[in-house]
Amino acid sequence: MPIWNPWHGCKKYSEGCVNCYVYRRDESIGKDASVVTRTKDYDHPIKKNRSGEYKLKSSDGIVFTCMTSDFFLDTADEWRAGCWDIIRERKDLDFFIITKRIERFMQCIPPDWGEGWDNVTICATCENSVRAEQRIPILISLPVKHRQLICEPLLGEIDAEKYLKKGVIEKVTCGGESGNNARPCDFNWVKELRRQCIRTGVPFSFKQTGAVFIKDGRTYHIERKLQMAQAKKSGYSYIPGCDSGAEIRYTLPDRNALFSRLSASGFRSRFTLSDEEKNYAVQKGMDTMRIHAEDFVLKRLSQENPEKDGRQTPMKGHPVFKAQHATACCCRSCLEKWHNIPSGKVLTVSEQKYITDILMYWIEEQLKK
Repeated sequence: MPIWNPWHGCKKYSEGCVNCYVYRRDESIGKDASVVTRTKDYDHPIKKNRSGEYKLKSSDGIVFTCMTSDFFLDTADEWRAGCWDIIRERKDLDFFIITKRIERFMQCIPPDWGEGWDNVTICATCENSVRAEQRIPILISLPVKHRQLICEPLLGEIDAEKYLKKGVIEKVTCGGESGNNARPCDFNWVKELRRQCIRTGVPFSFKQTGAVFIKDGRTYHIERKLQMAQAKKSGYSYIPGCDSGAEIRYTLPDRNALFSRLSASGFRSRFTLSDEEKNYAVQKGMDTMRIHAEDFVLKRLSQENPEKDGRQTPMKGHPVFKAQHATACCCRSCLEKWHNIPSGKVLTVSEQKYITDILMYWIEEQLKK
């Protein structure tokens, strides 16, 4: 993974900068990271060996650019044009640029930028909902060929779905914060962002847990060396169409505990079968009800990314529909939140049977009332 830092040092800019790793590292060696300086590696991509060949080869991979600063930092304005010249010269290399200053992009591009360069990916970071609403609209409006979203450090839940639906963001990456003063990252924020990516068909990378990780209401303090490994082990990264969630390990809830939670939900507990629906179920018989339930689960829930997920189950019209809403088996998001069945995977036969059994249990209990 080649890294090109044409300058070093930065100015803290938003909430995500509070515990900046560059500042932490520089402080450990007695250096002031707020002082911005051009580095000796300024021309790194075009340096050549004795044979006159570029030292940096296209086979070396993506060039991560300005990782100890921000490429659009105003302090570096005088040096940026030379970097664009280097990027233009090395069309055989792919440059990956991450910025918190996406609003400066248009005033910092070269005159021949046009609709963007094929070898440049622009990534905007957003650490919380406020920064997401500020930066993502700008990112998707820019003339660039490749754009990604970086939610790291993830400091709160982010709703990016309306922007992901535009189809121009190629990938979303998220992760918790590292360091001794790290702020917590809640796994629920990660899972919700992942579900948005699944529904919109955007690849998702869960890069690292961070040092303070909240899962199922418990707070874990994770060593730096394990933060990326634990995120990878979770299986929560997602590639559309690859059944990415199939390897995620989970435990189905205890039925009694599940129905106790459902009864405590004002929304779930409001669903009941009318006399007409009860008569319909009795007339058709439980075997037929089960066949209907199995069919609905197969056609509306079992796919990796069901069509119109979140809106695929009517609120009325069939006893099974009522059962689905009452038991939180109405969409893949609810299945994950209430039943622990991960989004982004094709439902197995046993998972489909579990859901059908839950639906039939609810209908049978309704018929007793």
